[in-house]
Amino acid sequence: MLLTAHCLLLADSELLTAYGLLLTPVDFYSVLPHLNATLNASSFVLLLSGFYFIRRGRVLAHRRCQLSALTASLLFLVSYIVYHAHHGTTRFAGQGIARPIYLTILGTHTVMAIVIVPFVIITFRRAFRGDFLRHRAIARWTLPMWMYVSITGVIVYLMLYHLYPSSS
Repeated sequence: MLLTAHCLLLADSELLTAYGLLLTPVDFYSVLPHLNATLNASSFVLLLSGFYFIRRGRVLAHRRCQLSALTASLLFLVSYIVYHAHHGTTRFAGQGIARPIYLTILGTHTVMAIVIVPFVIITFRRAFRGDFLRHRAIARWTLPMWMYVSITGVIVYLMLYHLYPSSS
């Protein structure tokens, strides 16, 4: 009976592997940069959509978009930490003018990613408390910074993994 169950499990894992649905640990980590870029892009689109909705007075749609953007950003953060704890640093392979452009984008992205954290916390706390005048005042700063961090995260990913991939 146990042997039959093992054979069925083995057959299922072989079938899943054949269809690319079963990831080994190495495959899992290699997917994370792509997932991170997707989460960053999703956050950007959700933030933009939330802004669109609040400008048209659709408060519930705005709230849902902003909470979804926060969720995407938090998932990104967990995935980013897991990837870099396992993989370490990925070196940029680009040369010439691409290198200072990449480093400028990466540097501003990194600084803004740190700066944005308290802004996001305060902005969400004010919204949840119903302090919408003060929420709106800080959201005017939070939104463009958060959108910048989200979109530059995607740009860094594209430059690092698609435009100038390392040979290793």
